[in-house]
Amino acid sequence: MTIIVTGGAGFIGSNFIFYMLKKHPDYRIVCLDKLTYAGNLSTLAPVMNEPNFRFVKMDICDRQAVYGLFEEEKPDIVVNFAAESHVDRSIESPEIFLQTNILGTAVLMDACRKYGITRYHQVSTDEVYGDLPLDRPDLFFTEETPIHTSSPYSSSKASADLLCLAYHRTYDLPVSISRCSNNYGPYHFPEKLIPLMIVNALHDKPLPVYGQGLNVRDWLYVEDHCKAIDLVIHDGRIGEVYNIGGHNEMANIDIVKLICRKLNKPESLITYVTDRKGHDMRYAIDPTKIHNELGWLPETKFAEGIDLTIDWYLSHESWWEEIISGDYQNYYQRMYGGR
Repeated sequence: MTIIVTGGAGFIGSNFIFYMLKKHPDYRIVCLDKLTYAGNLSTLAPVMNEPNFRFVKMDICDRQAVYGLFEEEKPDIVVNFAAESHVDRSIESPEIFLQTNILGTAVLMDACRKYGITRYHQVSTDEVYGDLPLDRPDLFFTEETPIHTSSPYSSSKASADLLCLAYHRTYDLPVSISRCSNNYGPYHFPEKLIPLMIVNALHDKPLPVYGQGLNVRDWLYVEDHCKAIDLVIHDGRIGEVYNIGGHNEMANIDIVKLICRKLNKPESLITYVTDRKGHDMRYAIDPTKIHNELGWLPETKFAEGIDLTIDWYLSHESWWEEIISGDYQNYYQRMYGGR
């Protein structure tokens, strides 16, 4: 079994590669990543020399290169994590999100059509559903919730989802889609909420919180997400969408205060900043479908997962210090520039 994992040098993609190589040691994993600002090749250092792992620096929008890789590797499964994913960046520069998240997805699926695969899996987000009101804790996103996007990022991801379903209907491409809640855990890029607060707190720097920090997110430990995707690509129904949620809803401000307590830092570091444009208030996923069909449930409670995450950042300071300094972007050239 050969699996192409796009965006595998990013946060969730790299964790998925680690999980799959451990869970399925007889599989061949080919990682395709453009190594944009959030792609960090040093993250994959633990597996770079594994005989059943290959890294390829490539843009999923480069049709000729993608076709060449498919011709060479003849993958059985493609799992697409490759995406521009930061909402703030999408507000500032929408075009790159449309290019990568929509057109790049089309290139991958065209390659799947041309060379044949048993499954194309699109990793999506609960943000395609918009948001839920804070005063209705009884409401959750299901797979039947209408798409109602709020940002250029979520619009691009929703567009890719619709394109996947269209390719399934029009070309009978064997696709599946998963929509996850907010992930957290090891190797999370330091501009995201949890790692940003950990790193800033360790440096006694201000902890910027949008608005009043009342926005609620459903937090999913990244390894639980990887287990869910593994189940979907092997046993999930073709043409279906599966919601993957953590059953760990917390307001942003409560997470920031929790991190302060864990690191023995004063809450006076918290700085309230102007709210994000179109900021969604609450995300909450109902994962009943994936539980009933595939037996999946999140295993990691937030109290446990946040401790694991903080401990990881404390013991991997060189990883995030290199990112903060910007030196991580030179890693590829240092390692492979002369090859």
